[in-house]
Amino acid sequence: MKTKPNKLIRLGLALALPVCSFLPDSAQASSHQDSPLITLDPGANTTDVYAFVSERDGQKYLVCALAVYPFQEPGVGPNIYAFDPSVFYSIGVSTGNNVASGVIDHLYLFNFQTEYLTQELIIPQFLGPIENVGDGSQNLRQFCLVRKLTGRPGNRRIETLGSRLIVPPNNQGDTTRFYNQLDDGDNPAKEGAGTPQQLDRYTDQTVHSVRRNHRVFTGQRADGFYADVHSIFDLDPTFTGQQKPFDSQGGFNLLTIVIEIPMSEIGGDQQVVGVVAATQRQSVQISGAGNQRDRAQGPLVVVGRQGNPLFNEALVALKDKDRFNRTPPSVDSQIFTDYALNPAPELMELLSVPEDRRTNRTDLVGLFIPDLIKVDLSTPGVPLAGGSAPTAQPDDAGFSRLSIFGGDVVPTSLPPRNQPGGSPFNFGDGNVPSGWPNGRRFGDDVLDIAVLALYSDLRPASPGSAAPTDVADGTGFDLDNVSSNSIGYNKVFPYASTPHNGRNHEHHSQP
Repeated sequence: MKTKPNKLIRLGLALALPVCSFLPDSAQASSHQDSPLITLDPGANTTDVYAFVSERDGQKYLVCALAVYPFQEPGVGPNIYAFDPSVFYSIGVSTGNNVASGVIDHLYLFNFQTEYLTQELIIPQFLGPIENVGDGSQNLRQFCLVRKLTGRPGNRRIETLGSRLIVPPNNQGDTTRFYNQLDDGDNPAKEGAGTPQQLDRYTDQTVHSVRRNHRVFTGQRADGFYADVHSIFDLDPTFTGQQKPFDSQGGFNLLTIVIEIPMSEIGGDQQVVGVVAATQRQSVQISGAGNQRDRAQGPLVVVGRQGNPLFNEALVALKDKDRFNRTPPSVDSQIFTDYALNPAPELMELLSVPEDRRTNRTDLVGLFIPDLIKVDLSTPGVPLAGGSAPTAQPDDAGFSRLSIFGGDVVPTSLPPRNQPGGSPFNFGDGNVPSGWPNGRRFGDDVLDIAVLALYSDLRPASPGSAAPTDVADGTGFDLDNVSSNSIGYNKVFPYASTPHNGRNHEHHSQP
């Protein structure tokens, strides 16, 4: 049945696996732009996490991405948006039975170092047009150290996968012309690459192959999340986006970390894994006096934690948003279950969710608790979003921004959800969603998908059944009238969109 809806190593070891020390106790802070404190710390502000299955040269990989530092205005003159060297960025992967408990098995750590060719001039970033990443015109350079931490207390292993991986420059315009269409600094940014050869020069030069067959990219990208957030979080019952499309993030850039993980590194592809990301700082920040440098000391504390989109933003009450960030996924079932089980009445009323679906939402508990993005690794590489520009590669065949609610599914080799070792998204027909909630791709319209999930009843239709009670029909559904990103995505690693040009971009418009 379908229902149509109405409308450095020591510090790395401090991130002790597998439980609370992965996300240590923190000061009052939150990972989301709607929580006050994090707006004061943009370099550590997590915005989105992506996780999906890809294929390259006949091999499958898990692609994970963490986006931070939102609302970057392209082209900020002499300034630059950069990763914060005092922040510890991490992406964690849970495997096997630990997905249900929220315990992290594999932790990828990213730290950054900033250097200047010269500080004798007034110009901080560019000394001239950049022909190649790291040339004599790129005055400010950042380098990434990537490590992998595995094991249990007393038997931990930390391995350096790559060091001094250079970060590309911001897209300023004329000085970074190869980011932009026809290699012209006055044109909009390139979009929708379908092959590595179609990537812009700076992105292509900073796709780093590192140890154990991983690949890594770190740098500025266009914001990949699109929605009329203003209408939703103002609880606007008219959803003004229906009359006037307004992409709240349209035209802005952010910073993104992307890693391609071989299946063999996380136990093979016959399983469901969980993905979560975090940003951390040392607990004490000391301002230097006179000619002394600022420094940090003390244990690491969490500044941001991010898993599924919209859980903390849309379902967790304001009183617990900071608490959510101070706790690891392994305690979500003890503290935050009720927010998924019985979503906020005002939200369900606003969205006109049927009365029989407003409480006891065990299906939402399975999705959000613990708050890890669950990914069925047994599928083939999923269909990907492309771009809409005349020179861009289009979406893959079968791609739908609504994932399963738009008929976009892929086959799984794992059993149905009611059997041991089953995929939570296999409702008995041998298929799972291509996008969120089975992973999350660039291009998934997570706002519309989340609302369709609320309208649906994905609880078993009968005891022992794998089939859901009701899956909402997403045909024609578009809650906020924002159905695509302000710039297309790349269909090859690093997948995230080219950063907007500082000399030619628009805000809040639809392509």
